Parts: sequence; C-alpha cells; structure tokens
Amino acid sequence: MMYTNILTSQNNGITTITINRPLKLNALNKETIQELHAAFRAADIDPDTKVIIITGSGEKAFVAGADISEFAGFSVSEGAKLAAKGQELLFDFVANLSTPVIAAINGFALGGGLELAMAAHFRIASNNAKMGLPEVSLGVIPGYGGTQRLPQLVGKGRAMEMIMTAGMIDANQALQYGLVNHITAQEEIVSFAEKLATKIMKNSSVAIGAAIKAVNAGYEDGVNGFEAEIEQFGNCFGTEDFKEGTTAFLEKRKAEFPGK
Repeated sequence: MMYTNILTSQNNGITTITINRPLKLNALNKETIQELHAAFRAADIDPDTKVIIITGSGEKAFVAGADISEFAGFSVSEGAKLAAKGQELLFDFVANLSTPVIAAINGFALGGGLELAMAAHFRIASNNAKMGLPEVSLGVIPGYGGTQRLPQLVGKGRAMEMIMTAGMIDANQALQYGLVNHITAQEEIVSFAEKLATKIMKNSSVAIGAAIKAVNAGYEDGVNGFEAEIEQFGNCFGTEDFKEGTTAFLEKRKAEFPGK
C-alpha cells in the first residue's frame, strides 16, 4: 500500500513504520493518523510480522505534536469528536494490538507524539530526545490518552507536574521516571530497537499477545486484571505454541513456534 505521510518496511519479522513529514517535524494530522491506523492494522494481521517498530524520519523529531492548524477553530463537539476518533483509530488501537509495538523516540516527542509513544508497549529514546505534553499552554489538555497513560507510567505526581508546567524532560529524566526503558545514540536507535525485537521474536507470538491482553486488563475500569490473567493463562494451554514450548523444554531443545 502506498502512503503519503509514512514509510513502511518489513524485514526478518520486523515491520518498521516511519512517520515521514520532516518539514512538519512529523506532526500528526488527520491523514497521517488514518495512514498509521492502516499500517498498524496491516502489520498486525501479517503472519510474517512478529514485532512493530514506530519511529520518525530525520534527526529532530519522533512526532513534534498534532497539527494545530487542523483544529484551531473547532467547537466543543468537534473537539470531543476529534479526541474520540483519534483514540479509536490510533492510540487505543496501538495499545491493544496483539503484536508488540516498540516506540523508537528519535527526537522531540511532544503532545500527540508522546501520546503515540505511550500507546506503544514500551519505549526507547535517543540521547537527544525531549518529551512533554504542552497542551495546557494552548488552552487545552492532552486528548489522545495522555492524561491516563502518563500517570500509569510515571506516577500521578510527576504526570501532574509535566502536564501543568507544559515543560519538556530529556531522555535521562524520562529513563529515571520509567517513561522509557533504554537510551541509545540517535543514529543507533532503530538498530537497538531491532535487537530488542529479535529477543522478543524468539518467544511465542501467541503467548505475547495473551500477555498484552492480561497486562492491559489491569488498567481498565471495571475489569479484574487477575481474572483476565487466569483466562489468558488457561487459553494458552489450548495452543500449538504451548505444546511446542513445553515439548521443546522437556526435550532440551530450542522451541520453534509456528507463529501468529
């Protein structure tokens, strides 16, 4: 599929999605969000894709935010619809994919950019990365899940400070906060993500998908995460991956999982 604002590539089980609007610092507009939805969906259903990496083009930005010119004149109802549609199409969609998603934050990740990175299953950052949610400086709040996912990752107090001050933190502070898992050189960030992806791919894709569901369940209102874990644990016993994994262990060999 041809895209206007993103690039995709698939190699050795890894699909890399690159937001490619360098003149706009990879800002998210409606078209880009729609293209990202399509690319993530295609990668998730692709039996040859075991891990997805999301990053930005160039050396300055992962995603510098949303394209403010698209919604500056919106009404109350239009603003609410914008947030609801964006969360459905991209941010919640990514968070609940069964294929693991690594965000490679290669520069500025602000506003919707940080919200996209937080929707990924975990994050790595280049040493020049800067992250923040500056929405209150525009008279609005984060609308793509930022007020919910940031406290889950860094704690309520730190999230409140970041949101209220509209300030940025650097990669080292993000690592200290637990917002990112690793820091690497800017030119090495995708290769570092690929090394992590290779480790993930040695394991059962089916079990990883079940683990994502179980972990996410613990953050959903009205859902008992322990019960979700029990259900997903039990479901694993009916899979070919479970048979292969346990047989390989008992036979003292490496498991060869059939895939998604």
